[in-house]
Amino acid sequence: MVENEPPELPRGIALAWGVAANPQRGPKREMSVERIVEAAVDLADADGIGAVSMAAVASALGFTPMSLYRYVSAKDDLLLLMQEHATGVPPEATRALEGWRETLLALYAEQVLLYQRHPWMLSLPINGSPITPNSSAWLDASLSALEGTPLTVDERMAVALAVTGSARWCGIVQAGYTEQSRGSGLSPDQVAVREAELYDRVITAEEFPALRAAIDDGVFTSPADPFRFAMERVLDGVSAYMDALDRGAPHERATDWIAVDPAEFAGDRRVKDAQKAVREAEKALRDARRAERQALRDAGERLARAQRSS
Repeated sequence: MVENEPPELPRGIALAWGVAANPQRGPKREMSVERIVEAAVDLADADGIGAVSMAAVASALGFTPMSLYRYVSAKDDLLLLMQEHATGVPPEATRALEGWRETLLALYAEQVLLYQRHPWMLSLPINGSPITPNSSAWLDASLSALEGTPLTVDERMAVALAVTGSARWCGIVQAGYTEQSRGSGLSPDQVAVREAELYDRVITAEEFPALRAAIDDGVFTSPADPFRFAMERVLDGVSAYMDALDRGAPHERATDWIAVDPAEFAGDRRVKDAQKAVREAEKALRDARRAERQALRDAGERLARAQRSS
């Protein structure tokens, strides 16, 4: 074995880059990886990712499932290629924008639109970095927007990931509202109103004072976009950090990752039992505080009635 030999590309990634070997034999009628992927994406767009199977895709194309396996040998590879196809490349208009902030905001908005058009993408697991051409193009676009800034390469990657993560979180929430609309027949605005009404029934000022105040102020039916606001504020922070660097401030790097203690995965039952005891104690404390608040309300009502009757 040659030392330092690069790892072999998994077939799905090799197919995405167009470097996988083509099947030696195939159906007499024309078939290609591209046709298979397009048919699968059409199924997912119409009926969700649950509608996608090798048999369903083959049926849509008029072939047998075994014919597909000559081109795409595993469903996981098909899902990766579907994600790659639906992702596409960043719109050319984003490259014409001036300034890192305007470009990143445009890339954020375009990624949110991707998730609205293909919400099934959000149900696919994240298995490490997406080493495919189109996904790489989006990451490259964000990093390119930050060229010429005083940020280090680590910091530029962190900002790019913040944009991608914010877009995905927004997509998850919006896809949820869209799914509720389909299932209930209500418009997204009507779903928001119903959600606010449900919160109104269970959230009390005594137990959740800040949330109760937000509900009373109409936060769940507000037309404001909280995700765009949060993204803007993140970029405000990045801008302020850049200004500080231009003034000579040192780079501040966070090197400690948030991680679960390895002891939790060591199979020690005592650890799990102790954690369960902590959760139960915290629940008991919450219940006791709730009972205390209820007792205070009851006592206040009795006092008020006594004062009125005296």
